[in-house]
Amino acid sequence: MNWSLTPWVKRLIVANVVVFVASQYFIPVLNNLLAFYPHWAYIRVMPWTFVTYMFAHASWSHLLFNMIALWFFGPRVEDQMGGRQFITMYMIAGLFGALLSLALSSVAPYPIVGASGSIMGVTLVYATFWPRDKIYIWGALPVEARWMVIGYTAYSIFGGFGALGSIGGGTAHFAHLGGFVGAFLYMRWIDFRSPRRAYQRKLETATYGKRAWGLSGDSEEIARWEQIPRAGLHPMNVEELDRVITKAKKEGVRRLTSDERAFLHRMALRGPVDTTPPIQ
Repeated sequence: MNWSLTPWVKRLIVANVVVFVASQYFIPVLNNLLAFYPHWAYIRVMPWTFVTYMFAHASWSHLLFNMIALWFFGPRVEDQMGGRQFITMYMIAGLFGALLSLALSSVAPYPIVGASGSIMGVTLVYATFWPRDKIYIWGALPVEARWMVIGYTAYSIFGGFGALGSIGGGTAHFAHLGGFVGAFLYMRWIDFRSPRRAYQRKLETATYGKRAWGLSGDSEEIARWEQIPRAGLHPMNVEELDRVITKAKKEGVRRLTSDERAFLHRMALRGPVDTTPPIQ
């Protein structure tokens, strides 16, 4: 684990600490101006709170817990994503925290403050990159990152809808869930736009034509693959070709993996084999 602070993690920690100190010791009403109130009447006159609530905290313990989590998970995630994508993900996670709190304001109509929604997004991305990393809860209980995120998601769902009674009272559960949702959607968007995905879509189009986007039936493609000549193929390729075609028939063309699609594409490009015996 690299404990050194990356640029955006450092800036975020400084910003959160400065805002907290200002609100606690110099401008007592500052938190009231920064907090997000999940009601349209407030949003119309205080639209900036969609962003500013991420930098306000209710107490020293609230701030300390969030900053420790950001310090622990943030640097490695920022190193992996790059600064621009990291801060974009952080802000989108926080924004979705506010949006989900607004959407479910009838369940929890309370103002929210804190970086927790954004930091939940950071932890989800961490678990996406390193799902089997051991995280020691309270410094003693080892939990894999993926299970930590799944467990906290379940906790937030039950806590947000009151299933946990007084447990977790005063916690912005829907902001946490919104952070998970925002980070997840942003990561999917990054993945969709990645060169690897672009190449895969190009390969699918080359292999299936319009079928890659659901514009023609499976049967047409399968019939074309069944016409691939077996003559001259290595027995292992013949066996693999039959296996993949059988899978497409049983499970559907869209269930084929990218490797299986590439294999079919290569086989289809072979063309007919000339079996005429050579002239003696």
